[in-house]
Amino acid sequence: MSQRYLFSSESVGEGHPDKVCDLISDYVLDACLRYDKHSRVACECYAKSNFVIVGGEITIPGLKGKNPGEVIDFVKIARQAIRDIGYVHEDDVFHAEKVFVNVCITGQSSDIAQGVDARKAEGKKKAEQGAGDQGLMFGYACDETPELMPAPIMFAHRLGRELNRIRKTGKVPWLRPDGKSQVTVEYVDGRPARITNVVVSTQHTPDVKHSQIEDFIVRNVIRKVLPPKMLTRDTKFFVNPTGRFVVGGPQGDTGLTGRKIIVDTYGGMGRHGGGCFSGKDPTKVDRSAGYMGRYVAKNIVAAGLASKCEIQFAYAIGYPDPLSICVDTFGTGVVSDETLTSAVCKVFSFKPADIITQLDLRRPIYAKTTNYGHFGKNDPDLTWERTDKVEELKRALK
Repeated sequence: MSQRYLFSSESVGEGHPDKVCDLISDYVLDACLRYDKHSRVACECYAKSNFVIVGGEITIPGLKGKNPGEVIDFVKIARQAIRDIGYVHEDDVFHAEKVFVNVCITGQSSDIAQGVDARKAEGKKKAEQGAGDQGLMFGYACDETPELMPAPIMFAHRLGRELNRIRKTGKVPWLRPDGKSQVTVEYVDGRPARITNVVVSTQHTPDVKHSQIEDFIVRNVIRKVLPPKMLTRDTKFFVNPTGRFVVGGPQGDTGLTGRKIIVDTYGGMGRHGGGCFSGKDPTKVDRSAGYMGRYVAKNIVAAGLASKCEIQFAYAIGYPDPLSICVDTFGTGVVSDETLTSAVCKVFSFKPADIITQLDLRRPIYAKTTNYGHFGKNDPDLTWERTDKVEELKRALK
């Protein structure tokens, strides 16, 4: 008997209040890395109505103890991020040129810094660079899509990306920046078989009729980007299901950095350690080890060693070696998970300093990651999407 189940994933648009905050945080990170690639950055934002707070801990070694605000204009960066998203209409309460931006930035804690620094310190077990925090991170890959990502989240991202592309052409003047998408996929015997439900909500101007929005979204977004063979006569479309979405962005809801961690990763397919990515420099293992997990899992699936793979590792703050490494192929591996874990440890190093080197993470590339997922993108700057360890993994199993 066939096993059937439904799985749903969501994505959110650039103008979603949480994504506004994520983008500001990543813009700040990139600006700091441009000034000094060894910058320590943990930047988080809050946005509501016409107010933004940019806060966190930032240490830029090249400033030699000076205030980062002397060289990095955090207010200007926040406004640029908001402008690039598209909050520039005269009737926007949340407007790039009109928001109040409050900055609350301090340096990185010296206690945390001594754990991360590659130097001896009293009570520190090793003089190597340590993890910037304790925690557990997961990486995931599967063969459901060409990107080796789960189908529901990739479909949801496609909808949001296309909606955003159309909006930024300016050819559909009633589209506004905030929006969400959600896709439900029916799986049969573990494989995606059809799409049962599609939800798209988009912010709009008050003068457009709901029927016009619905017809446009179905014709020019949903049917354009989703695989026709996955859409059936029974697929249900829900477009702006409340009937109206004029008030959006931080005017309509509060935004916070790091609140869309499932959107950013695998759409709920595979587990999550709980740490967010945006605004964090690569010494923060929440981000760098999360990227490393994707790199490893993707290479395993690309090598044909499993059709589905999840890897978990855990760290202690200030300590360089992972406390645990676990590969799970959910019964799809061509060898045992124990054997595969051993091969992975031969091919990859999971020390924080080595992760940074292997993936070349001290670069201002992070604004590219903010929207539509940190994984599954075809961009050479996003090194964790490479599949350059396939042959090495195969050799490690011989």
